[in-house]
Amino acid sequence: MFDDNVLKVGSNEMELVDFRIFKQEEDRVYEGIYGVNVAKVREIIKIPNLTELPGVPRYIEGIFDLRGVVIPVVNLATWMNIKEPTDKSIKPRIIIAEFSNILIGFIVHEAKRIRRISWKDIEPASFASSMGALDKSQITGVTRIENDDVLLILDLESVVEELGIYQPKINESEGAFEKITGSALILDDSTIARKLVHDALTKMGLKVIEARDGTEGLSKMEELYNTYGNHLKDELRIIISDVEMPRMDGFHFAANLKDDPRFSEIPIVFNSSISDHFSELRGKEAGGEAYLTKFDAQVFYKEVSRVIKSHIKVSE
Repeated sequence: MFDDNVLKVGSNEMELVDFRIFKQEEDRVYEGIYGVNVAKVREIIKIPNLTELPGVPRYIEGIFDLRGVVIPVVNLATWMNIKEPTDKSIKPRIIIAEFSNILIGFIVHEAKRIRRISWKDIEPASFASSMGALDKSQITGVTRIENDDVLLILDLESVVEELGIYQPKINESEGAFEKITGSALILDDSTIARKLVHDALTKMGLKVIEARDGTEGLSKMEELYNTYGNHLKDELRIIISDVEMPRMDGFHFAANLKDDPRFSEIPIVFNSSISDHFSELRGKEAGGEAYLTKFDAQVFYKEVSRVIKSHIKVSE
């Protein structure tokens, strides 16, 4: 069992690395408060000597070798179009994060602390855009901390997508599209991720229902049950759920479903950019049939097909 200080499945909590990025506006410097999921962070280091690369986006500062692994480094201030202060007292750090089994470095101005926050206290990105913050496509959620300050949870996954790390195409020549009838439910707060999964499931022959978080996912499940009743398990072939979502995360959503006899037999597959072993264990404990790392379409199709077919065989 996990230690008492470790997040439990169904707790609907996350741990964030709280970091700061400073913005120069005329004669004043403003402090921006941001966060990234601890599960994605491997280490925080001083900025090493970087090798510049030609022909890359301007937010790529360069690359460096970390114990035999070449890591690209993203300047978050540049990515967010923030003018950096010239204050020499600022000593930036690099947060080494892992997305989809790829290590990427992010330059921040200060790494402060680790915070434990409930997902129910995190508002979705639309709330941030109404406050006049960053483009909502760069934010996955917003929460308030002490002194009524606002912490923005950055959607660093969109950087991963911009860098072309995801593999969204299925090789149709390999006979990948053996059709499966029925429906599938997707839960993901990322528009990009929902589209990738939606397209893959549609090509498999499934009708797709979408939800942006666990709370909305539970509402969709109630609607589906009102339509299909006890035959829902024969119609809804699979649920594909992200892990990190405002209001209710994927693990808490899954724990709710597995405790409900109406929904407990419907298979759940987690699909996340978090690629650490501990998250895979938490996914299994929450009742997931598989834990996939976003987004390799070939692996996605193979695993989703396996899970669906195994449940169809059992029901027969």
